[in-house]
Amino acid sequence: MKAGNRHYRSAADLPDIVPVFPLAGALLLPEGLLPLQIFEPRYIEMLDYVLATHRLIGMVQPEQNDEQGEVPLRAIGCVGRVTSFSETGDGRYRITLEGISRFRILEEVVTDRPFRLCRIEAFAGDFQADDTAGSVDRAGLMRAFQDYLEAHDLEADWEGVQRAENAALVNALSMMAPYGPEEKQALLEAPDIRHRADTLVAITEIMLARESADGKKLQ
Repeated sequence: MKAGNRHYRSAADLPDIVPVFPLAGALLLPEGLLPLQIFEPRYIEMLDYVLATHRLIGMVQPEQNDEQGEVPLRAIGCVGRVTSFSETGDGRYRITLEGISRFRILEEVVTDRPFRLCRIEAFAGDFQADDTAGSVDRAGLMRAFQDYLEAHDLEADWEGVQRAENAALVNALSMMAPYGPEEKQALLEAPDIRHRADTLVAITEIMLARESADGKKLQ
C-alpha cells in the first residue's frame, strides 16, 4: 500500500494512536482520495500536528444521538495520509487524504489537545490484495449506476468508468454516492470489494425504489 511518498506494508507501519476527524456522511476507503476543507480552529491545530508528525488522520463518523458534550464515535473508521495541502488565504486549508487502512477504535485517549486522539487497531487484510475484486458483478454495478444517473438527470465520464478496475470502481462509486451516514458506514464495513459492490447495488436499488414510491428525487 502506497500513499503519497510513503509505503505502508502492514498494520505495524501505522502508529497506535492517531488524531480522528469525526464527520457524518464522509467516507474514506483504502486507496481512495477524499478532499476536505479545514476551517475549525481545533482541526487546524490537528492539521498542524499531523503535518509535523506522521501526516495521518483517522476519518470516523459520529454516532447519532442527542447527548450533550463530545459525541460518541462509530467503532470503525479509515486512516488516511495527507497527500496534498494548500492554504486559501482566508484561514481555511484544502487537503486531500489518501486512504490506507480501515481501523477499529480500541479506546479514546485522554489529551489536553483540542482535537480527539484514539488508540486504533488497523485491519490487517487491507494491506493485502483483495482477491474478491474479480468476482464483482460489474454488469449489475454498472446497471445500478446508470439507473441512478438517469433518474437524476446526471452524466458521467463513461470512458473513465469503463477503464477503471473493479476495486477502484467500487470504492470510487461508494465514496461519491450521495447516501446518508448509515449507508456510508455499511459500505465502509463491508468485508471485501465484492461485498461492498453488492451492498452499493442493494442500497442504490432501495433508494431508487423509495424515490419512485415517494415521487421525488434524492437531495
